[in-house]
Order: sequence, then structure tokens, then C-alpha cells
Amino acid sequence: MTVLSAVQATYVVAGVLFILSLAGLSQQESARRGNVLGIIGMALALVATVALALQSSERPWQVTAALILLVLVVGAAVGTWRVRKVEMVQMPELIALLHSFVGLAAVLVGYGSYLTDTGSDTVHLVEVFLGVLIGAVTFTGSIVANLKLAAKIKSAPLTLPGRNWINLGLVVAAVALLAWFLAAPDQGIVPLVLMTLVALALGWHLVASIGGGDMPVVVSMLNSYSGWAAAAAGFMLGNDLLIITGALVGSSGAILSYIMCRAMNRSFVSVILGGFGTEPGTAASGDAEGEHRETFAADVAEQLAHAASVIIVPGYGMAVAKAQYPVADLTEKLRARGVDVRFGVHPVAGRLPGHMNVLLAEAKVPYDVVLGMDEINGDFATTDVVLVIGANDTVNPAAQEDPGSPIAGMPVLEVWQARDVVVFKRSMATGYAGVQNPLFFRENTAMVFGDAKEQVERIIQAL
Repeated sequence: MTVLSAVQATYVVAGVLFILSLAGLSQQESARRGNVLGIIGMALALVATVALALQSSERPWQVTAALILLVLVVGAAVGTWRVRKVEMVQMPELIALLHSFVGLAAVLVGYGSYLTDTGSDTVHLVEVFLGVLIGAVTFTGSIVANLKLAAKIKSAPLTLPGRNWINLGLVVAAVALLAWFLAAPDQGIVPLVLMTLVALALGWHLVASIGGGDMPVVVSMLNSYSGWAAAAAGFMLGNDLLIITGALVGSSGAILSYIMCRAMNRSFVSVILGGFGTEPGTAASGDAEGEHRETFAADVAEQLAHAASVIIVPGYGMAVAKAQYPVADLTEKLRARGVDVRFGVHPVAGRLPGHMNVLLAEAKVPYDVVLGMDEINGDFATTDVVLVIGANDTVNPAAQEDPGSPIAGMPVLEVWQARDVVVFKRSMATGYAGVQNPLFFRENTAMVFGDAKEQVERIIQAL
């Protein structure tokens, strides 16, 4: 068997493993297996690609091997350093940053392919142009998403006058530059560079125009963009596995984005096009809407001790406080007392799809008590106590009761229907979307202020 045949066979196996990996990631119980299959597939793909590079290189194989080894060592060192340093709560912005690397790689591959492949036909030129376009949009869009998620820039949407016309103008400019790029091959580098600048501006403006409350969808959308950028790079390099992998990531990311938009009552097209066709809602207000009632750990322990059913609703605040471990401990103790304890997880809880599920699994919370919004919403009315730990926008009744709210129409966990609601917060500040929550001022709601981890630990001690 020749090296090329072995590589192609390995690519087929890796592609199948990637598909099985995605299938495994669709369920919590099989997610670990899915990750392992993906790792094996990527390792096989990497080995095969290195073998192909060594076999087809025009340099001495020792030089090519040394260059590849250098790149692998640098990449492994940086990756290991980051993964050991980053906390789980920082995972959303890290993933957004990684998407930017994929976009940048597509841009560099596009330029490299154009500059080294002289005499390219029209099809290849279109591949180069689209690859650079998608890569540049992904690069700057991911950088903006990273900065928003890391709270380094304001999460509020950028609303420039005529923002939709700006986006349309940039797209028209890119189409015109494509026509120039194909019509004048001898001047191709000029329209290619100009298009890159246009695409960088478009990516920045598209994501900057999307509000912080929609960032989970944006991260998923950028994941899709990075997949299509990788597929475009595969076309430029003639690498079948890269095309397959990019298409898998791009299509799965698009499907996930669509599902999340439905869960948030957002227009899929609107989010993709940076808020196109949407009207700004009522200005978000941080003003109090009434008197809140404060309670303390001992009182909450007393409520839980006499409850027959409890639902815990986690949010990003739980992740920040690293409260998942005492919450898991509290769950175990309550279940040992015969209390029916379940979790209600909103599709966009946290700032990354599945973020809360990963945190709860990490703390050994049983999979069978972690339910989605559609599964749990009908049970709040018959629940004794709901503990809202670090969640805000996903439990805001204004989404159903205030048509002028910026989150109007967004499906939420209807926690207010329970007999008693206990909300864990550091302060009365608004959530990530900047919208005040009327839940905090309802008669059946009590507020527990302070660090969620410490407060849950005090409740456990009181029990």
C-alpha cells in the first residue's frame, strides 16, 4: 500500500470517528465517549497528514520533520499552558478565541495558496476568495465575542445609524471585489487585500451589533463559521478530511444556533446578520420595581427540611462562584431525606451551550435529575421550593409579561409559579442582558445575598 493510499484510508476512519464523536456529544451520558472518539480521530488525522507532508515535500524529509515538530511543540506548549490556566467559567471566551484562530488560519491558507499556486483556474480563485472572506469575518467576529464575554467591552449591542445598510454595503463591496479579482488575475492581490479589510470590518460590526444576551447563540454561530472556514481551507489545500471536518462543524454549529434561537425566541436570520430586521426594545432598566425580601441560610435550610419537592435552577453566577460542588452535596443530602430534587437548566444558561450541564456533571450530579426547560416548566406549579442560584435573565417573568422588554418573547423557566422561590445573588444588580427582574420583588420570592458557594455551604451545615 502506498503512503497516499494509507493516508486516504486513515482519513476515512478519522471522518467516521468525527461523526461518531458528534453523535456521542448529543447526550450527557455518552459525551465522554464522544470526546474520546474525537481525540482518536484527530490523532489519526494528524499522523496521516504529517506522513503525507513528509512524503510530498520537496525539501529533505529531515528539514520538513523538524519544522513540523517545531510547530507541534509550540502549539502543544501553548495549548497545555492555557488549558491548565483557564477556569471552567472562562471557557466561553476561550472557545470564542479559538474560533478566531481558525478564521485567521483560513486567511493565511488562502493567501499562501494564491501566492504559491500560479496559473490557478477560476474555481480555485473563487475558493481562495471565499475562504479568505469567511476566515476574516470569523476572525474579527470571534475577537469581539471574546471581548464581550470577558467583559472587556460593553455587552450592549452597537447600534450605529443605518447599521443594516452598513452590512449590506460591505457585502456588495465584497461581491464587486470578487468580480475584479476574477477579471484581472495579474492585479489579484489588490482586490484580495481590499476584500480582507472589508471582511474584517464586516465580522467586527456583525458581532458588535448583537447584544450580550445573545452571546451564547453568537458563540455557536461563530463555531459554524469556523467550520466553513476550515472547509474552505480544505478545498484550497485539496484535503478531503479537512473538507469533511469543516462541513461537520459548520453544519452542526448552524443547527445548534437555530435550536438556540428558537429557545430564545430570536430570529436566526437576525442574529446571523447582526440584528438585521429587529427593532430595539425598551431600554433596559436597572431601577428597582418594589421592595425585596431578604432571607438567610438558616431560614432556607428550614424551608428545605419541610419541603417535599425542590427544583434547583443554576445560572452563570453559580459557575462564577464555583458553587456546583456544594450544590451537588446539598442535592445528595436532600435526596437522602426523601426530598424530590431536580434541576431545571435553560438552553442558554451560562454563556455557552451545555455550560451548566458540564458543571453539574463535573460535580457528579446524576444525569437523570438534570432536566431541560421544556421538561421541567410544567412542574413548577406543584413544587414547594425553587432555588435560583446565579440565574437572572432565564427566570425573568418580564419576558412573558412585558411586550416592551428587550427579552420579550424569550422562553424562560417559570420559577415564580412555585410555592416559594429563593434567589441567590451577590446584589440587586441586573443580569447580563441589563434587564431588571420583577421576580425579585414578588411576594413568594426571598433573596439570599452573598457568595453562592458560601451560602449553600451554610445551608448544608444548618441542615
